[in-house]
Amino acid sequence: MGGFFGVASRKDCTLELFYGVDYHSHLGTRRGGMATYGANGFSRAIHNIENSPFRTKFERDVAEMEGNLGIGCISDYEPQPLLIQSHLGSFAITTVGKINNMDQLLKEVYGNGRTHFQEMSTGQINATELAASLICSEKTIPEGIRHLQDVVDGSMTLLLLTKDGIYAARDKKGRTPLVIGKKEGAYCASFENFAYLNLGYTDYHELGPGEIDFITPESVEMLVPPQEEMKICSFLWVYYGYPTASYEGINVEEMRYHCGAMLAKRDAGSDVHPDLIAGVPDSGIAHAIGYANESKVPFARPFIKYTPTWPRSFMPTNQEQRNLIARMKLIPVQALIDQKKLLLIDDSIVRGTQLRETTEFLYQSGAKEVHVRPACPPLLYGCKFLNFSRSKSELDLITRRIILEKEGENAEKTLEEYADPKSDRYESMCQEICRRQNFTSLRYHRLDDLVESIGLPKCKMCTYCFDGKE
Repeated sequence: MGGFFGVASRKDCTLELFYGVDYHSHLGTRRGGMATYGANGFSRAIHNIENSPFRTKFERDVAEMEGNLGIGCISDYEPQPLLIQSHLGSFAITTVGKINNMDQLLKEVYGNGRTHFQEMSTGQINATELAASLICSEKTIPEGIRHLQDVVDGSMTLLLLTKDGIYAARDKKGRTPLVIGKKEGAYCASFENFAYLNLGYTDYHELGPGEIDFITPESVEMLVPPQEEMKICSFLWVYYGYPTASYEGINVEEMRYHCGAMLAKRDAGSDVHPDLIAGVPDSGIAHAIGYANESKVPFARPFIKYTPTWPRSFMPTNQEQRNLIARMKLIPVQALIDQKKLLLIDDSIVRGTQLRETTEFLYQSGAKEVHVRPACPPLLYGCKFLNFSRSKSELDLITRRIILEKEGENAEKTLEEYADPKSDRYESMCQEICRRQNFTSLRYHRLDDLVESIGLPKCKMCTYCFDGKE
């Protein structure tokens, strides 16, 4: 994933840009960047933030950069923003999204006379540089952005900074959010709408799918109106979104309370009688509060996330290191575990490794029972539209490994049944996951309940990772 922030102000915007970008640190862990435009032209800084927070790496840059226009980002993948010089003039660009047809687009770009791209240390092309090249293939920047969004298979939301202002463009299907804030003498553009509140901005406008706006310190001009079809990522509410964020007018924290309450309603009348309800920090906590409020079973924190040296979601690419760090972050509270029957809510089960280890240390700390309630349905498909995780294969998903073992070469043909909570195959998959993970019981959030928890029509949301439907 990733997030971005932009400012167009009558005054120097560098400090506001710095804090606005920093408020997106929960969305990425590898690269941070800022670019500004002022009296001395463009300036830019990019740093690796894998081992220290954004603020620490960019404090010196804030003192040295200047300008009344600026954009910045947190990225899980490529370094951004990029500075581009082209027939459309000089500009800086940052993107959030995923390009599935990169090889095809590269061939087309090479065929049209583009001779080279910089190669990243991973051996791949920077997706944002390809996006810039596609924009520059047209006669104007708005035409270029529309062309980019038309040809990309995946998703593409972006900010593009010129000497005159900032172009803000939301993905054609609105898979990721983009909002504009306003205050006297300035406008800002942000992935997360809460990021500008403490900077004195108020909500001004939420871009619709495919909408392109041009932002200056004085005004916001809609260049391309929004399209009707929207497929915003449902996982934003379940996991990615910060609790204070809202998408399409629906707050993340409140949605998670609804989600937990619906999980509790599904358990009502069952033979599951926990002593305490707990959430896996951080995103599982609000879901657990919702469950506890509905069930009247006390909410507790039987393990605490150690924040003095783990203040952010630092996760290296090496899976063994990721597992170790996940374990190091959580410290058990013996008094709230010993001889207790616990019901644990996590945002999701992907590989299953971390939650299994969490369950084991709860047993080792004396827990009598560990019931697990993931806050979303089983993940059956790898995300095609966002950089959802660092998984290289759908077989990284515990669900797909189990389905393959059960069905063999017929696995793909049976996925629809495994997505149906009323089917025997779904039930057998859940039982097998429960057994392997050593849970006392397992019940996933149902997709119809998830849709109701969010409150948007299902046709307005992307639920591909749960049901494979585009």
